[in-house]
Amino acid sequence: MTDSPLPDWNAALPLLTPRTRVQLCKDEPLSRHTYLFVGGNADIYCKAEDTDTLAELSQVSQIYGLPLILLGEGTNVCVSDKGVRGLVVVNACRGVEFSGNCVKVETGHNLMSLFVASLHRELSGLEFAVGIPGTVGGALVSNAGAYRSNMDRLVREIEVVEAGERKHVSPDWMEFSYRDSRLRSGKCDPACLLSATLELTPGVRREIRMRAKDYQYQRIVKQPWRPSAGSFFKNVLDIELAQSLPGLSDGMRKAGVIPTAFLSEACGLKGFSIGGAKVSEQHANFIVNRGGATATEIRLVAEHVAKTVFERFGVILEEEVMYLGEW
Repeated sequence: MTDSPLPDWNAALPLLTPRTRVQLCKDEPLSRHTYLFVGGNADIYCKAEDTDTLAELSQVSQIYGLPLILLGEGTNVCVSDKGVRGLVVVNACRGVEFSGNCVKVETGHNLMSLFVASLHRELSGLEFAVGIPGTVGGALVSNAGAYRSNMDRLVREIEVVEAGERKHVSPDWMEFSYRDSRLRSGKCDPACLLSATLELTPGVRREIRMRAKDYQYQRIVKQPWRPSAGSFFKNVLDIELAQSLPGLSDGMRKAGVIPTAFLSEACGLKGFSIGGAKVSEQHANFIVNRGGATATEIRLVAEHVAKTVFERFGVILEEEVMYLGEW
């Protein structure tokens, strides 16, 4: 490959080596591939089922400056009604290999399935993943977590493609923070996560299962069944505000953590709707598709929530859900 510019993916794809044989679809509706069931078409769409293919698509994209969007299971995204320009690649790389307390897992592997595999080996650390849909890659990008656990605590090494180079990096490369990383922030050049090595902790299978069942029950009770992208906004970290809010638990006051659902509900936003998009009446930080919603309606509801919470409490909400495509 050379570094001379190419006009688009149609010109670039023939450069891929023969082993990279992906089935390309044009004008693929992305509403078929997201949990919200919204979104326009991808110019070009394909699925990568092995890391060599995923790496090579990423290398071509990065070297020639061509637009590429990676999707996992479409759980934490809202795709624009106008669609996505360039190539959308679904990461279906699901290899996994355990060695002692560590597991090397490809980033298209389902997060909850990884927990089940670790449970069978009496390894603890992924109990929080029960009930969190999506892939390992998505969980890394957003530093997913719950119940005082986060992905960043487990990561020991990551295989990436950056600036056209396939390499292994330390966890520091990700610049993890609360529900964030360098790949979410948009403050770095494009990069692709191929696999990660996680270190787990030996445990007793029954105890691991009981913790996971408790977390799962809490999710079932609290979370809506209608299509959603999960928690729409990050929780708020503000010790001063937390101290001033009646009804907040003592633990949250001490930690300075305020659930966005608490603020949204306090503003009377449960049930607020625009078209087919609605703030769930079961959980005020979920925006659901109650049938026929558009991505625009989902975003308008989110913007109304953010505006209302700011006017009432003076805090700026940050989306946990990522907006993709042309808005």
